[in-house]
Amino acid sequence: MRTLTKITLTETKLALRSPAFVISGLVLPTAIMAVLGAIPAIRTESKDTPGMRFLDAWVPSMVVLTIAMMGLQSIPGIIATYREQGILRRFATTPVHPAKLLVAQLIINVTVTIGGVGVLLVAGTVFFDVPGPRHPLGFLLTFVLGTAAIFGLGLIAASVAKTSRAAGGIAMIAYLPIMFLGGVYLPRPLLPEAIQNIGAYIPPGVKALEDAWTGSGAQPLQLAVLAAFAVGSCVVATKLFRWE
Repeated sequence: MRTLTKITLTETKLALRSPAFVISGLVLPTAIMAVLGAIPAIRTESKDTPGMRFLDAWVPSMVVLTIAMMGLQSIPGIIATYREQGILRRFATTPVHPAKLLVAQLIINVTVTIGGVGVLLVAGTVFFDVPGPRHPLGFLLTFVLGTAAIFGLGLIAASVAKTSRAAGGIAMIAYLPIMFLGGVYLPRPLLPEAIQNIGAYIPPGVKALEDAWTGSGAQPLQLAVLAAFAVGSCVVATKLFRWE
C-alpha cells in the first residue's frame, strides 16, 4: 500500500506538469454549462423538456462528457504511451509490479472525473439554480457503474494499442457514438426516439442519470446493462492486456 501511495503521488506530480486532461476534466463540462446558461432560451422551459428547463435536462449529458473524456481519451493515451516508451516493461523487471502503475493512473483519472462532476453540480446549483438529482443514490450508483464501464472500454483500447496515437484512434470508435447517444453533441430530447432508446442502454447510462435526476429513478434493467458492460469490459481488458 505504501508503494502504491508513492507511485500515485509521483504520477500526480507528472500529470500536473502536463495538465491538459486534468483541466479539461475539471473545467470543460462546467464551462460548457456556463456558456449555455448565458443563453436566456436555454434557461427557460421547453416543449421538448416538459417540467424542466433545457439547461437542467442537459446536465446529465455534461456528466457523460466528463466520464468519456477521462475514460476514453486520457487513460488510454497515458497507458499506451507508457507501453510505447518501455516504462511498463522496465517496471516488470523491478520488485514493483507494473499493475501498481496502472492502478495509480486509474486512481488519478477517476478522482479527476469525480471532481469534474462535483464542480459541475455545485456550479450548476449556485449559479444557475439547477436542481440536484431527486434520487441521489440512484444517481450515484449509475455514476459508479457508468464510470467503471467507460474506463473498462478505455482499458481495452489501451490493451491492444502499441502507441498513444493508436490508442486514441481505437478509443474514438467508442467515444464518438457515446458522446452522440449521450446528448453531448445534440440534446437527447431533439434526437429521434429510436436513437434515444438505443442511448438509454449505452454506457455511461445517460438515461439512468436522467431518470435519477428527474425523479422517476433509474430502472433496474438500465443498471443491470451498465453492470454487465462494466464487468465485461474489465474482463476483456484483463485478457487482452500486454505489458509490452
